[in-house]
Amino acid sequence: MWAAGPAPRAPPGGRPAALRLGFSLTRGMRVGLYGGSFNPAHDGHLHVAETAKRRLRLDRVIWLVSPQNPLKGRRETASLAERLAGVRAIIRGRGPGMIVSAAETALGSTYTIDTLRALKARHPGVKFVWIMGADSLASFHRWKGWTQIMREAPVAVVSRPWISLKSRFSPAATRFARFRRPSRMAVRLADIRPPAWIFLFGRFNFQSSTALRARQRERGPGHAT
Repeated sequence: MWAAGPAPRAPPGGRPAALRLGFSLTRGMRVGLYGGSFNPAHDGHLHVAETAKRRLRLDRVIWLVSPQNPLKGRRETASLAERLAGVRAIIRGRGPGMIVSAAETALGSTYTIDTLRALKARHPGVKFVWIMGADSLASFHRWKGWTQIMREAPVAVVSRPWISLKSRFSPAATRFARFRRPSRMAVRLADIRPPAWIFLFGRFNFQSSTALRARQRERGPGHAT
């Protein structure tokens, strides 16, 4: 996920777009927001979401499937409908705690910072945590409003192969080094006033969207990934 752009627009019929987010939250819930292109979704993404949910004891993890990643070209990104379906397939059978949403599209959002602020305004009293893989932390400083994101919600970073060490010395990790909390405080992260972030180590899952797309190109059209 990246951040929001223009203000929400009312769809045909006058129903506010923000009412079509696809989920309902109540005050006091501990909710992880996991944003990205998910192009395509894979077991590595699921590993990040499930690790954060378990270690942070979250009530919900909302997969925020972005309409378009500003850091990637449109030609390499599958349609939103395809990517939503891919995430739904990945989380099938994982229980009601996993939710798939096109909230950015409903809100008219492009950037993470605006989406995060909009969700906080619509759900007062909900304890949001932003979730990302270590690969996202490595490039986090390229996101619009990344320092504000760190100040809007606690951040949980889950280890990913090859990039974990590099990510812990990334510009974002260095800039907010004094706000990093030890992993033993994971269950309290949702209650900590931001900026606060944590790095969660765990087993590695070596799947990546880049590798899956390359494999699909090699197989040609008409073949499943």
